[in-house]
Amino acid sequence: MTRFRAAEAMLGTQPVVELEDVAGGRRVRIARGGAALLNFEANEGGTWHDYADGYRSDAEIAAHSGSRFAIMVPFAGRIADARYTYDGQAQDLQPGVAGDARASRHGFVRGTTFDLAAISAGEQQARVTLATTAIRPQPGYPHAIDLAVTFTLDAAGLALEAVMRNVGDGVAPCFFGWHPYFRLADATVDGWELAIPAETLVRTGADLIALSGEAAYVALDDAPALDFREPRVIGDRIIDQGYTDLQADGDGRIRTHLRDPASGRALVVWQEHGLMHAFTSDTISRDVRRAIALEPMECMANAFNRPECADAIRLEPGAERRYRCGVEIVTP
Repeated sequence: MTRFRAAEAMLGTQPVVELEDVAGGRRVRIARGGAALLNFEANEGGTWHDYADGYRSDAEIAAHSGSRFAIMVPFAGRIADARYTYDGQAQDLQPGVAGDARASRHGFVRGTTFDLAAISAGEQQARVTLATTAIRPQPGYPHAIDLAVTFTLDAAGLALEAVMRNVGDGVAPCFFGWHPYFRLADATVDGWELAIPAETLVRTGADLIALSGEAAYVALDDAPALDFREPRVIGDRIIDQGYTDLQADGDGRIRTHLRDPASGRALVVWQEHGLMHAFTSDTISRDVRRAIALEPMECMANAFNRPECADAIRLEPGAERRYRCGVEIVTP
C-alpha cells in the first residue's frame, strides 16, 4: 500500500473525493458540489478530530448556506448593490431586482458541480483537480472563465492551487477567494488565539462594503481592538474584517495562526499574496461562533468597483492567473 490514497465516493446524492495520508493520519473529503472542502481530519492519539467545519450532508452542499469552504470566483465577498463599472462599461448583476433583494456575493460557482479532471496518489502526496466551465457570459458578467482547483494533501498539509483562464474575447475582471471555516474544539471561538500578520485594516460601512478611497485603509496602530499582529484571544469581539498589507515569512508565505490554548490544537492558513478576511461566524444559520472563517483572498471585496484593484483583477483574453493557499495542522 502506498502512503497516500485517493478515491471517489458519495455523500448521499453528492459526489465527493477522499484524499488520505495513511501514515501521517490525515484525511480530507471534498465535495464536487462547489469544490467545497467537507473535512480535514487528523488522528490524534487514536481519536480523529475534524479541523474543518464544512457541510455535513448532501442537503447542506446543495443549499451552500454560509458558503462553507466556498471557492469564490470570479470575485470574492460582496459587490456593492450588485453593480460595477469595468473598462468603462456599467454592469448590473441583478437586472430587474430592486431594494433589499439586491445582493451579489462570493462569485458564481458555489452551486456548480465541478468535473473530476484528475486524481492521483502515491508515496509523496494525494491530489485531485476539479474543473468547471460554468463561468460564462450572463447578466452583468459578459465574460468566459475556465476554472480549475487542485487540492494536494502531503506531509505538510493541504494546499490549493486555483487556475483561472480567460477564454473569452475581452478583458475580464476576475480574482480568487476561499471561504474556509475552522473548528479547533467543541467550544465557541472566544477562547481561541488568533494572529494575523497584517499592518492595515479594511474599514467598511454598515453594509460591509469598504469605504471609498483611502478612507478604507486604517493602520492597525489606530485600530487596537482589531489588532492581531501578535497572538491574542478573540474574546467577545465580533469580527468580519479584511486585513491587508500582509507580512510574509522568510519563505515568501504569509501565515495566519489559530490556536486553542485549552486543547493545544493549532493550525496555520497560508497564502502567497492578497489579503486575509476573518469572520467569527456570528450571522450564520447554524453553530454561531463555533468556528472561525479565515479567508485568503486575492483582492478585497468589491474589488470590481475599486480603481486601486483594477490591475490586480485584470485578466487578458487567453491569459491565466494562479493563486495558491493552504492549511497546515500543528500537532498538539
